[in-house]
Amino acid sequence: MLASDNMNDRRTFLSASSAAAVHMLAGKASANDRVRVAVIGLNGRGKDHIKGWLAQPDVDLVALCDVDSKVLDARASELTAKVNRPVKTFTDMRKLFESKEVDAVSVATPNHWHSLAGIWACQAGLDAYVEKPASHNVFEGRKLVEAAHKYNRIVQHGVQLRSSEAIREAVKMLREGVIGEVYMARGLVFRWRPSIGKKTPEATPQNVDWNLWQGPAQERQFSRRYVHYNWHWHWEYGNGDVGNQGIHETDLCMWGLGVDTLPSKITAMGGKFLWDDDKETPEVLTTLYHYPDQKKMIQFEVRHWCTNLEDGAGVGNIFYGPKGYMVIKGYDTYEVFLGEKREKGPSRKAGGDHYANFIKAVKSRKTSDQHGPVESAHLSSALAHLGNVSFRLGRQVTFDPKAEKFVGDKEANAMLTRKYRAPFVVPEKV
Repeated sequence: MLASDNMNDRRTFLSASSAAAVHMLAGKASANDRVRVAVIGLNGRGKDHIKGWLAQPDVDLVALCDVDSKVLDARASELTAKVNRPVKTFTDMRKLFESKEVDAVSVATPNHWHSLAGIWACQAGLDAYVEKPASHNVFEGRKLVEAAHKYNRIVQHGVQLRSSEAIREAVKMLREGVIGEVYMARGLVFRWRPSIGKKTPEATPQNVDWNLWQGPAQERQFSRRYVHYNWHWHWEYGNGDVGNQGIHETDLCMWGLGVDTLPSKITAMGGKFLWDDDKETPEVLTTLYHYPDQKKMIQFEVRHWCTNLEDGAGVGNIFYGPKGYMVIKGYDTYEVFLGEKREKGPSRKAGGDHYANFIKAVKSRKTSDQHGPVESAHLSSALAHLGNVSFRLGRQVTFDPKAEKFVGDKEANAMLTRKYRAPFVVPEKV
């Protein structure tokens, strides 16, 4: 990195700090205001973000950002045709953060960018809807929480089941004792994940800014084994399926179980049993998270291929109490089964709008209006990371949830963060 590049980055964030002050003083929380949103990361979930913001009556989708110019141009053309007005485009999110024409950003990048993008947005005075997981490791998730608090920003976690009317009712019923005192939660991620094959490194396509794509990660040569989806299965960029689809379920496990701290004992086992391919993350993973002081436990299971469903749930959650159990299916359905004979209890199917909930909080400036606040974003993501640490070390680990450090375990503590690549560094002091 050249000295001039470092100076440019410093100027960028001095400008961002000034922008933060302008945004904070602007009073844009008026109920009559329209919220100007930009989407960062336009493949996969990014396309869903665009659709979600276009459905909001009080949102103007004004800008798009992606490091792949082909993807960026395609989405910009599609969006311009829908809104019948020009849409600003950016390759580098830092330039987007300098814009005075954006109120909030929607982050749908690969996982290794989520926290840093959210932190930079907060520093620039912007609210942020951050796709799950909110972090790539435990350290940066905590820094995202600190940034949201320091800059008084609304940071929403993209776990849309938090806004489902049925799921919110289900958690309320758990609190009220529909199955008694809940002592165990299970998270299920049984997704059909075929082999990704093997791809060799190659020259970077002209349409991809590979330096920006890698961002905080250590530099590797471009390969189709990563771009544009299979980065999920590589530790440098993704977190496996427990940190992909699984964050919806880790979040609900903690929410339904009524725990607001991380566990103290974690044990994970699994491996690659199916494919000889480029995946680094496990295809099958079972993790136990133990809260001995609270007498509660979370069991989490990832399976990638042929498997049974559990009372109809393949992606979802099961909660256990002395009176029965509750099954959560997907994002919008719950069923209760009571007693030894598993007699049917309450059930419901109803969705919700997580994007609308974010906009409500942006306008009110009340974190109490949020369904997916930044604190739960950190904890649900960190839960997945702790399981991955245990799996990668091949042993049980003991964790201090107050200090957010492993107990007397230098090897494990080193895995709470990563070596960041300048200038894409998550700072110790946000």
